[in-house]
Amino acid sequence: MLLEEFAQYGHGSDKMDFFYLPIDFKNKCNRGYAFVNFVDFQDIVPFYNQYNGQSWKVFNSDKICDITYARIQGKAAMLKRFEHSALLDKEDEYRPLVFVSHGPKKGQREEFTSGQQGYQLQPGATPFEHSSVSSGRSQGEVNT
Repeated sequence: MLLEEFAQYGHGSDKMDFFYLPIDFKNKCNRGYAFVNFVDFQDIVPFYNQYNGQSWKVFNSDKICDITYARIQGKAAMLKRFEHSALLDKEDEYRPLVFVSHGPKKGQREEFTSGQQGYQLQPGATPFEHSSVSSGRSQGEVNT
């Protein structure tokens, strides 16, 4: 639902390569923050301008989006953070979403499974081409 809204406003999987909306397994609601990694740091500005300080259209909530830089930066670092997570043994809807960063399949969903070893950046990419933002309770989160 949130990712669909992002895409509707020009911030879809062609702009990001990692998206994670933590879900509370008990009540099946999001925890109020998300992690988004943009392929190109320049895409952060329009995203920030669109959402920071705004209420969410897709949630029945009075919460306001607050965007900050994430403590963990880049797709490779985010994948490393989650590579042995119990989340990867859960249903697909609870897992982080990973998208191809570059090339003809850019924006298409990539498989990310438990125990995935040493994710490598696409040829020609540098860690600095990837920028993460988030909002919410902690640095590097997007409040939902």
